[in-house]
Amino acid sequence: MKYFGLIGASGYIAPRHLRAIKETGNQLVCALDPYDGVGIMDSYFPQANFFIEFERFDRHVDKLRRKGEGLDYVSICSPNYLHDSHIRFALRSGANAICEKPLVLNTWNIDALEAIQQESGKKVYNILQLRLHQSIIQLKKQIQDELAKNPDKIFDVDLTYITSRGKWYFISWKGDVAKSGGVATNIGVHFFDMLTWIFGEVKESEVHILNADVASGFLELKFARVRWFLSVNAEHLPECAVAENKRTFRLISVDGREVEFSEGFTDLHTESYRDILNGGGFGLSEARNSIQLVHSIRNAKPLGNFGECHPFCKKVN
Repeated sequence: MKYFGLIGASGYIAPRHLRAIKETGNQLVCALDPYDGVGIMDSYFPQANFFIEFERFDRHVDKLRRKGEGLDYVSICSPNYLHDSHIRFALRSGANAICEKPLVLNTWNIDALEAIQQESGKKVYNILQLRLHQSIIQLKKQIQDELAKNPDKIFDVDLTYITSRGKWYFISWKGDVAKSGGVATNIGVHFFDMLTWIFGEVKESEVHILNADVASGFLELKFARVRWFLSVNAEHLPECAVAENKRTFRLISVDGREVEFSEGFTDLHTESYRDILNGGGFGLSEARNSIQLVHSIRNAKPLGNFGECHPFCKKVN
């Protein structure tokens, strides 16, 4: 049994981590969140110590370490801009870090974490659950098989992801680019990781739209030309989703073939934890490409509806 701490217990993603710790047969020892509405913990670890102040959480974790009962892992579900600091805390506390996406907001944060990781002898893991999704694994194999036959092939890919959010989103930290990284980072980073994992490194990137609620652009990867569209605005949903009263729409098409990966999308955290606990997992080096890409997107000058635009761009006023 491994012993876990958790930072960000009241957040949207925390229940998936709580369930993953439970389902892998491990124990949550303590948790932290400045908001105390964490009744969800009763369903998993009612005996875990809970703190609303980081200083007291820090003291508790340090006491455990000094008694020889230190944490093995710290799961990090805090706002994006705090990930770097909380990963550092985990490593300094003698624990491995399991962090939600995006791992950090800037590539230089990864450089610093690599040094601290080496000093501490502990590891940093990023939740990149799409790499464990069976539909995505199957797609990667199909692409590799086609490239084995035709090494010069360039695939045409469209990525569309719309997840409707209310007005609260823009009042929260998620609506602050300095804290979330903006739409492309907050909801898109694991899709960009998936695309570069399958189709190779980025050769060119254009950004056509970069608004608070929507971002869109074009990527030239080693083996693909990608038009991408990411939005939190329900007005951008296609008619098929509206007709079925769905508030989320995910679609990847490769050379006109749709890849269905909506099913099982939310159930991969336990598999991610199993992978880490069995000696696998995705570390700092795996996270670097997608972090570098979303950083460049965030700082790009949008071109407008010009060039290789995603078809949904016409939905944006």
